[in-house]
Amino acid sequence: MAQAEQVDPAEIAKFEAMAAEWWDPAGKFKPLHMLNPCRLGYAVEQIAAQHGRDPKAPEPFAGLRLLDIGCGGGLLCEPMRRLGAEVVGIDPAERNIPVARLHAKQTGLDIDYRVATAEDLAGETFDAVLNMEVVEHVPDPAAYMRACAALVAPGGIMIASTINRNPKSFAMAIVGAEYIMRWLPRGTHQWSKFITPDELYALIRDAGLRPVDRTGFQFDPLGWSWRLSKRDLSVNYVTASVRD
Repeated sequence: MAQAEQVDPAEIAKFEAMAAEWWDPAGKFKPLHMLNPCRLGYAVEQIAAQHGRDPKAPEPFAGLRLLDIGCGGGLLCEPMRRLGAEVVGIDPAERNIPVARLHAKQTGLDIDYRVATAEDLAGETFDAVLNMEVVEHVPDPAAYMRACAALVAPGGIMIASTINRNPKSFAMAIVGAEYIMRWLPRGTHQWSKFITPDELYALIRDAGLRPVDRTGFQFDPLGWSWRLSKRDLSVNYVTASVRD
């Protein structure tokens, strides 16, 4: 598969235009900063369970190799490195990687950041792969998921999140987030590219992994925060899948 099949230049350009704001919690990536504790908590719990680690121990992921696909400015890479994992962060948007490298240097973290796609890493394997909020931006989700799954080592785990496709997700993720709240620039998402949980499970299975969990990210407007929900996968949701 050619690299060009995995990336959409228009999608990359959207995020390159916002690159300098990755670490501004009040900037254009405010939604990710709000969601980050919730998605990080889920990923830590699932990775720890799969690899028999105590998440409360000092550096519980020491000895594990972790990949963050579409790492952006490193919002997930940095806490995973602090938990002891050897971290590789990749992103096809060239302007994101210098931002990530600089912030890691400022915080004293050794993270391997690369301008790359999942296909570029063919032949490498990882104990854990983070595949967060990327699949809804690629032109060929099936080909993309196969490339990602190939990077999961035997006994490894992939955490993949995206946005459901239904009237509620259109109202909240596009109308609400982009037009009313203005959390994201207009045009960040295309509703037709959203993926239902059953569709994502099918993509994961076809790629050779076994899905083991799916959980919703539910926004609480009263507490102005996110929480995990086993019942509400209607908008944002996350999955865990393993290679046996």
